[in-house]
Amino acid sequence: MIILLGVVVGAIAGGLTARRRKGNGADIAQYAVVYAIAFGLLGFIVTIIIERML
Repeated sequence: MIILLGVVVGAIAGGLTARRRKGNGADIAQYAVVYAIAFGLLGFIVTIIIERML
């Protein structure tokens, strides 16, 4: 669940970042995907750390 939350939050953050920088549709999509991947990877690492601690 942490991974999915990271992907969703990352996509929203990336899209908003690109819109704030006055990007076109392709820019917004690219930022959304890159941020989603990055936040998803971060969520994956956090999930592994939590599982190892339990």
